[in-house]
Amino acid sequence: MSELSTAIASANESFMERYGRGDAAGMAQLYTTDGQLLPTGSDVVTGHGGIETFWRAVMEMGIATARLETVELEGHGDTAIEVGRYTLGTADGEVADEGKYLVIWKNQAGAWKLHRDIWNTSRS
Repeated sequence: MSELSTAIASANESFMERYGRGDAAGMAQLYTTDGQLLPTGSDVVTGHGGIETFWRAVMEMGIATARLETVELEGHGDTAIEVGRYTLGTADGEVADEGKYLVIWKNQAGAWKLHRDIWNTSRS
């Protein structure tokens, strides 16, 4: 596994762990200060405050777990592009949604952070 792959895998593990703990504030810190979410059916969400609010609302909808799986990863200096699959689960273990995502990562002060995060469901 390359240094980049290891770093992104570790960042994704932090994302999943923080989500599982219901730590929306901690999740927001995984993004760059001007990070953006591009969720389906919604406006762009920008910055730590907006990102925290967004993820807290998702948690309050009953989504208890998030699982990420990297499918493809390309490094371009201090930027990386990740394509992956996600699975969202309820507290009782049911799959609430599954789909694909694309993340543009930025290396800021030696740490890889989510910069642009877009996803959509694979369910009809």
